[in-house]
Parts: sequence; structure tokens; C-alpha cells
Amino acid sequence: MGGYGALAVLGAALALSACDQTQAVYPTKDKGDSAPRMSNEKRETIFGPEGMFGKSKPEGEGVGIGVNAFLWRASLDTISFMPITTADAFGGTIITDWYQLPETPSERYKVNVFILDRTLRADGVKVSLFKQMRDSTGNWADVRVDPRMAVDLENSILTRARQLRVVSTE
Repeated sequence: MGGYGALAVLGAALALSACDQTQAVYPTKDKGDSAPRMSNEKRETIFGPEGMFGKSKPEGEGVGIGVNAFLWRASLDTISFMPITTADAFGGTIITDWYQLPETPSERYKVNVFILDRTLRADGVKVSLFKQMRDSTGNWADVRVDPRMAVDLENSILTRARQLRVVSTE
């Protein structure tokens, strides 16, 4: 049976190698279109001049960050000591990995920050805080977190966001 398996693999390899006998033909440039396209030049798209949903974005409106920039920057500044697993500036989500304080190696924390608005508002940020402690067998076990800790973290983010806003208007 081992000979048949090797023969089948050899046959499959030969069949696949025979598939690549055609040469790719790449389109060439029209002789009349000799000037290269500039990056800021308007071009036609399949969605038409009005965009995909019937209206185009105003000139100068970026595609980058989708949430309040002060809350986003303040959130990153506030939790910068923790390892960040995911940071989505358009969706306004920051997820950290577990972090152990050097003073308490038997407990660790994880933070999820959600920026909920494009304006700087007190209810524009939501923090979820998770805590685990080592049990007697050395495994991590979930522990209830005091809800005030998440509120304190939200307030720290809001305070930092206000500071960033004041500095930007000066």
C-alpha cells in the first residue's frame, strides 16, 4: 500500500505542474496615456461620483479615527503601562493583555476600554476591568472586581482627555 501512496503523490504533483503551462499576459499602457496618474488626481470608481451610499465625504474629512481623538489618546495614555493586545481607533476599542503588578505577583488585571462617542462627554467612555488571582494549585481564578475601580479608571481617562483638549486649544 505504501507504493500506491507514493505513486498517488507523484501523479498529483505531475498533474499540478502541468497546470502552469500558460503565460500571464499583462495589460500594457495606452500610447496616448503617457503621463503617470498623480495620487491626488480624481479618478473614476465603480461606485460613481456620489460614492457607494449616494453621497461622498466632504473634502478633507479623513478616514482614520472614528471616535473622539481626546478620549482615544487619553485612554492609551492612561493604560500605557499595560500590554495592549488590540487597539481599533475606528471602532474605539482597546483591549489589554493580562498585567501583573510587581508588588502582587499572585494577582493580575485585564482592561477593555470602549469609546462610545465622537464627542468628549462623560458617558463617552466605558471601562471593563477583570481580575484573576492564583489559587492554591497555582491556577488563575476569576475574582470579582470592585466596580469603583472601573469608574476610577474611566474618570482618569476623562481627566486626561480634558487636559489634552485644553492643551490643544492653547
